[in-house]
Amino acid sequence: MTQYRSLSRVGLVAVGITTMLLTACVNPSAKIATSLEGYGFQPAQSQCVGDRLEANLSLGQLQQLGRAAKASRQGDTTPGRLTASDFIRVSAQVKDPKVPLEVGKAAAACGILTDPASPL
Repeated sequence: MTQYRSLSRVGLVAVGITTMLLTACVNPSAKIATSLEGYGFQPAQSQCVGDRLEANLSLGQLQQLGRAAKASRQGDTTPGRLTASDFIRVSAQVKDPKVPLEVGKAAAACGILTDPASPL
């Protein structure tokens, strides 16, 4: 009986972890948009960029971009602020040349580079 309880706990933990991973993979666009809003992007711009990056980059490329962004913010004196040029510069740190190209295209198409009212 005790062995059965241990196995069922392990099973529940495995299901929970799998669910979290699938949730993170299911909607990268929303995760990107939320992150960008946290850095000061306007909600519509954030969603636009998220949608475009999700459509044009693989999950692996998005993960690399996320890791580069996180690493670039360590030791930053203004961690809550991200400019459009910061975002593009961070994307250039990813070794895949498609990533900065798609980030630049998304930033331009979503008005981040041309909107002077944007906090970016």
